[in-house]
Amino acid sequence: MSIKTGLMGCGMVAGYGHIPAILETRDLQLLAVYDPNEESAREMRKRWNIPLAFSDETAFFKSGIEAVTITSPAPCHLANVLACARHRLPALCEKPLAMNAADGGVMISAMKKAGATLHAAFCYRFSPSALKIRELVRAGAIGDVRSLRLIYNWNVHGKFKREAGGTSVIQQRREDRMLEGGPMVDCGTHQIDLAVFWLGSKVVAYSGQGAWVENYEAPDHMWLHLDHANGAHTTVEISYSYHHTSRNARSEFVYELIGTKGVLRYDRAAQSFTMENDKGSHVFDFHPEKDFSGLYREWAGSLLQGGSGLLATAEEGLDVADIARKATEEVIRRRKIVPSADSLRR
Repeated sequence: MSIKTGLMGCGMVAGYGHIPAILETRDLQLLAVYDPNEESAREMRKRWNIPLAFSDETAFFKSGIEAVTITSPAPCHLANVLACARHRLPALCEKPLAMNAADGGVMISAMKKAGATLHAAFCYRFSPSALKIRELVRAGAIGDVRSLRLIYNWNVHGKFKREAGGTSVIQQRREDRMLEGGPMVDCGTHQIDLAVFWLGSKVVAYSGQGAWVENYEAPDHMWLHLDHANGAHTTVEISYSYHHTSRNARSEFVYELIGTKGVLRYDRAAQSFTMENDKGSHVFDFHPEKDFSGLYREWAGSLLQGGSGLLATAEEGLDVADIARKATEEVIRRRKIVPSADSLRR
């Protein structure tokens, strides 16, 4: 019997990623969607033929749902998770899990007290390529992994968009992500999570560096250095201003894992996934870096079977968000030229 699922937050990521994946997951039934904007909820219901849509939170939770996925903006996650806790419903929450460690602690504590599970929705874990990297690392295919280079440089759909009349205006999706903390707090959390997921080793120390292409509070190009308990080191590079004003935009998305016996390399632009080790050259099937369907299959199985070895726990999700945000905040504090408060977009 399918688990009756509700979704909170009818924005872009819900429409292109989460809802299609839920609808194709055999053990889940998307019964209801919720958004405080009634028009957004109704439009999502109509677009995907979902039985129920609500702008009233109480009515949403009384609709018969048995589990909740949270795809709302990050500042809404605390309230959404606490609502799930009040109704004792398990939840899967988009990244970043919380705006700060204190909020995350409150969320985790409330869900534990309610006896309901809370997981962080890291869909990159479930790409077949990411799972293959984990398998190869665990099998020692490149020996002991000592260094990881994880690169994600892109334009977040560009600085500007053109309206119907041809006027260029600020592209709001990119603007909102910068105002919510910048690239490391947003997409960079996936790379931090993958490093820990692949190595099976926690981060014990970290530091960041940043560059400002534009004058937001957060850097729009950032580097994060992670030291792991097993002695490995990860460098995450991420930009939201890479070709953001170029007519012909380009992006870089690369994983490179360097071990004592070889190197694993995944390159999205080249659509290649290879390994060079002491036994020779190896080419693996290439898959996109995201897999929402794999995420929801695993979540459904976890709800039915009482656990999962692949889903990110709330604690893991909070650790990742905390590293990304604290590193970003430290970079901001160290900025040599401090602009006036009036010049910062807030």
